[in-house]
Amino acid sequence: MADAAVSRSRSQRYSAFSLLAGAFRQHRGWRPAWREPPLEQCYDIVIVGAGGHGLATAYYLARHHGSKRRIAVLERGWLGGGNVARNTVTIRSNYLRDESIPFYVKSVALYEGLTKELNFNLMHSRRGMIDVINTWPKLREIRRRRMVMDLHGATYRPISVDEIRRRIPLLTGGGPQSRLPILAGMLHPDAAVNRHDAVAWGYARAAGGLGVAIHQNTEVKSLLCDESGAVCGVETSRGRILAGKTALAVSGHTTSLTDTAGLRLPLRSFNLTAFVSEPVRPVLDCIVNCPDLGVYLSQSDKGEFVIGGAPDPGQSFRRDIRQNVFEDTVCALLELFPSFKRLKLLRQWGGHLDMAHDASPIMSPTERPGLYISAGWWGGYKAIPAGGMTFAHLLATGTPHPLMEKFTLDRFPHLDFIIESGTTAAV
Repeated sequence: MADAAVSRSRSQRYSAFSLLAGAFRQHRGWRPAWREPPLEQCYDIVIVGAGGHGLATAYYLARHHGSKRRIAVLERGWLGGGNVARNTVTIRSNYLRDESIPFYVKSVALYEGLTKELNFNLMHSRRGMIDVINTWPKLREIRRRRMVMDLHGATYRPISVDEIRRRIPLLTGGGPQSRLPILAGMLHPDAAVNRHDAVAWGYARAAGGLGVAIHQNTEVKSLLCDESGAVCGVETSRGRILAGKTALAVSGHTTSLTDTAGLRLPLRSFNLTAFVSEPVRPVLDCIVNCPDLGVYLSQSDKGEFVIGGAPDPGQSFRRDIRQNVFEDTVCALLELFPSFKRLKLLRQWGGHLDMAHDASPIMSPTERPGLYISAGWWGGYKAIPAGGMTFAHLLATGTPHPLMEKFTLDRFPHLDFIIESGTTAAV
């Protein structure tokens, strides 16, 4: 209750009444959504990366683990302009491993109440996801995933081809004479979408209200180490900043920073591309995923189709799209939705993400004292709330949260891999 009171005292409360009052003022006089105080030379905890995971970590640190800590979030660009703005906003928990499912179930549940908690409209919409299956090996794997999910109370149930076509009238491809006819489907009712920028802004506003300092246009160039090898801060474009603890939540740039401290991690960076169509009238009210063809899509509130496909085949820090990946994704899309050939595409983009050897995330202290990482979030948008909550727990207590205790760096020397085929929607 005390934390909530602090948040209300430092952040302007949004409500129907405040919006109406703002309209009479011609929406002048609104206070800034988040704090941008002067940059200090020393903080208790410095979080590098003001994306979804970094901002969520700062918020849960301040809310659950004491607002007296001096916490700073550093972002090299503008808030919400990194990978949190380069995704297809799919929220789901249909994973395979016993270690993964409880974490993502928790994250989906946190998303459900996040608009109210942050007092910021995320435009959260539970749509449900339909997995369209075209091959027998994938059908066997997806049935196995359903049985494991049942053990954890997650929702995943089979549906017939007739039910798929009833729910998605535009899906006219994949018939008996197709290259890959549709064999069956799985429905994941808890899957949802929301606004990616609203998630970043909502967490930033709530964290700022609890005293977190957010510094945009502050690029971290390297990690600082003391004589013992411990990480004691960061070198930025605005000078040195010392920190008791340094936390990295920088997605595909994790290894770029850890290399400056002589630390090698089991991560590789890849480019994952997506694109959107022109807006059309609402015709698709669920998320469609076809892992055998390598394509997934949903329709936004503006009417655009948000479409994603497979990652680039090799390591890359690029943020544009490879023509062959683009063509493969479009061909797969038209194989299921032939009528989409008349659609015009508006824009395309890529995000560089890091991936561990077993396709599962890493949340862990490192061999460099004072340095903590949250990385390997391949398609980590769905994990933002639980990822921030558990990373905050690790930074505050020094011990992994029960939901993430299997996802530390310790699993790699002992080959205790958590090989997760459910990491990406198009796997």
